[in-house]
Amino acid sequence: METVPKLSNDQIIGFRLRTHGLAERLAEREFSRAAGRCGIQDSPPGSALLALHARVRGVAVDTLDEALESRELLRTWCMRGAPFLVPTAEAAVFTTGVLPPTEDAARHLIQGVGPALDGLGLTLDEAVDLTARHTAAVLSGRRLAIAQLGVEVAAAIAPELGADQRERWEAEGPHAAGQPLGEAVVHFCVRVLALRGQVCFAPRDGNTAPFALTDDWLPAPIPARTPEDARAGLFRRFLRCYGPTTRADFAAWIGVRAADVDPWWDTLADQLERVDTEGARAWAHADDLTELRETSLPTGVRLLPPRDPYTQARDRAVILAPEHHRAVWKPVGEPGTVLLDGRIVGLWRPRKRSDHLTLTVTPFTPLSASDRASVSVEAEAVGALRGATSTVVAFDS
Repeated sequence: METVPKLSNDQIIGFRLRTHGLAERLAEREFSRAAGRCGIQDSPPGSALLALHARVRGVAVDTLDEALESRELLRTWCMRGAPFLVPTAEAAVFTTGVLPPTEDAARHLIQGVGPALDGLGLTLDEAVDLTARHTAAVLSGRRLAIAQLGVEVAAAIAPELGADQRERWEAEGPHAAGQPLGEAVVHFCVRVLALRGQVCFAPRDGNTAPFALTDDWLPAPIPARTPEDARAGLFRRFLRCYGPTTRADFAAWIGVRAADVDPWWDTLADQLERVDTEGARAWAHADDLTELRETSLPTGVRLLPPRDPYTQARDRAVILAPEHHRAVWKPVGEPGTVLLDGRIVGLWRPRKRSDHLTLTVTPFTPLSASDRASVSVEAEAVGALRGATSTVVAFDS
């Protein structure tokens, strides 16, 4: 009888911290390598900068701006309908590779659009195709924030609809006060256009994140991949960063239901091995098993931002005791986390006044004097990235 490998939480944590690049920083400007692992979520704004700092040496606001302006990195909507930084050369993995192949799965990914489409008598593909055609005309040579893009594209679509459809399209919808239903539908559909590779984010303009046509923004087309190849590439990256895993955990990371993951899972099913973790039976890529068995916890301090890729693991009990989950994973106002010698040991929150930053650290258990000193050094670097001329660290306990 074949023996199922058994893995401890410490082995899994050590493996993931290394594959996330949190055991040792990469050389300066290796942004593509860092972002190519599993994408870097860029919400709330500024999180991507801090997540890259945790993984790459010498990160600064201007060096990240250069990576975006040079088109080395692309900011676009992908997993869970959230904005991410991804390597432009691999963008198809994070766009084509995320786009579900069925209507039901796609509706789940962009939750909220279903009732509007049903009321309009449109399928999601029909609504997205309408939005795609008019977005190509409206956005050509321009950069527009989602609100203005929605206004102009919805107005362009309206004359093509039947009388009853148009009445519903132009009536106020349930998503925002005073917002016509059609504008909301366009907002939802633009997320799919990002996954189709038609639109992406241009550089931020103050507090807004304008969209551009990808063909306008990039000097050359994104290297294409077939849907199957892109899904396999995405799933392999997930296994590398979040393995061992389950169908439900992978589904939650993408933003679909567990019943919808076959198009991804089946691309690598013959390369997966069953393993026993401390919490459940899971699956790991066969090529990762040796590293999983032999890994150990790294040393050092990182101040991870809210929604850092590492803390986006769905099996949260592996990386943090359940009694701390509600403090870390909040619906709004998530704190950053303090990573010390491989463990999440506390929370951190910033408060900036003028160019002075106070960073409050709330440890789960008291920290030693040397650990506090290490956290303070890391906090100084975070303060500099946030434009502070002085940073004060306050420990809650």
